[in-house]
Amino acid sequence: MPNLKEVRNRIVSVGSTMQITSAMKMVSAAKLKRAQDAITQMRPYANKLQEILQNVSSSLDTSENAYARQTGVKNILIIAISSNRGLAGGFNANIIKKTWSLINNDFQGQNISVVSIGKKVNDVFKRTSHGMRGVHSEKGIHSDAFTQNVTTILDNLTYDNVAPIAEKVMETFVNKEFDKVVIVYNQFKNAAVQIVQAEQFLPIVATQNDAGGSNTDYIFEPSKEFIVSDLIPRSLKTQFYKALLDSVASEHGARMTAMHKATDNAKDMLRDLKISYNKARQTAITTEILEIVAGAEALNG
Repeated sequence: MPNLKEVRNRIVSVGSTMQITSAMKMVSAAKLKRAQDAITQMRPYANKLQEILQNVSSSLDTSENAYARQTGVKNILIIAISSNRGLAGGFNANIIKKTWSLINNDFQGQNISVVSIGKKVNDVFKRTSHGMRGVHSEKGIHSDAFTQNVTTILDNLTYDNVAPIAEKVMETFVNKEFDKVVIVYNQFKNAAVQIVQAEQFLPIVATQNDAGGSNTDYIFEPSKEFIVSDLIPRSLKTQFYKALLDSVASEHGARMTAMHKATDNAKDMLRDLKISYNKARQTAITTEILEIVAGAEALNG
């Protein structure tokens, strides 16, 4: 049985840890409310805009829409979105696992580059031997504006900060540096559940009905050229921004849940340590009483 000093030190240590996890839980809960409101307000608009975008794309020729280019898939860009901080349960590990699954299974044999948004996933892929770099890709995404935004985007997540990154990704696709772009992120469902998504960002997949045509006929005003040059890029930026909002809300939900469990575990451990401390103290007191009685009997003997 450990001595009283060791148990006392462990009680103090666990108590301090419990205070930290409890504080982190409350901070994440406050941030989660704002992030949840942001994604729940954005998601219906982004989903409807994506639906319209897919229908419009199905009515355009590939020569008219550079973002729907269908060619042989050889060069693939994976955009993996994690967080800058840990202590969020399996939030970051799930993104890393999914990205490796795409590399080793789904896209095996292809030329793959990874753009990491978030320090945790960047720390993993910058050390790999797959020709990938964490902060930016080796295939053309080297501009200072891009690398500066991608490393700080999660600290100040706004549409204006996200747009330059989405524009650069679209530019590399139009320039045929990549044949396919996939975003890997955690989709927010609730505070306890986050769903890992591998969503195709480019090329745009046109929606078709059972007859093989588009679901909706559109009258283009002012022109198809305007749709391609303005509406489609704007919609793609919105989809990219939605994925980041989903990831941020999922991060706070995962961290709040993880810190809640950690606080409960600390309480259980603290209770067990206090029981152990009381037992050790009672043992020490009993031993001292026995020694005193034995000494007194020896003197009287």
